[in-house]
Amino acid sequence: MLDADFFRRWMTATAASVDREAERLTALDSPIGDADHGSNLQRGFTAVAAALEKEAPGTPGAVLTLAGRQLISTVGGASGPLYGTLLRRTGKALGDAAEVSAEQLAEALRTGVDAVMTLGGAAPGDKTMIDALVPAVDALGDSFAAARAAAEEGAVATTPLQARKGRASYLGERSIGHQDPGATSSALLVAALAEAADE
Repeated sequence: MLDADFFRRWMTATAASVDREAERLTALDSPIGDADHGSNLQRGFTAVAAALEKEAPGTPGAVLTLAGRQLISTVGGASGPLYGTLLRRTGKALGDAAEVSAEQLAEALRTGVDAVMTLGGAAPGDKTMIDALVPAVDALGDSFAAARAAAEEGAVATTPLQARKGRASYLGERSIGHQDPGATSSALLVAALAEAADE
């Protein structure tokens, strides 16, 4: 069973990973976006880690809800609302339980991903974070490691796609050949989940 401590580890591992990969995320965002994806997420997840250190919520749902709120209030552009919605809706779906199973997490995460699709209007194949998140949630039923691998594959598979949503869609065919930064950062989030499970 997964408790609040596990979810805090997940968010802290994500913050560390985004911190390490911020330059790469911004480099990916440079040709097809505003060249600020890495720095925006870095600011957001640094705020998440700081808030969790100060507050230490007692349930898995409360950890994710707090993280989502922090991202919405500190991250500019589309990333804040999208990641904030993902974590808040997942947290809400987990409810007030002190511990949740991996199955319950997978189910709650699917609710969060659905909320992101509704908010952004994106579907799999549109070259967005959804391309990493949907396969990850599908694979989460098998294991955290399977989810990590599926998210990474999904992110890499955005490279030959033409963007149909978000800032990159304005470029039309020029968006082809670039790995999507949102899918890449989503893969980092899922990898951090697998890392928290290994600890």
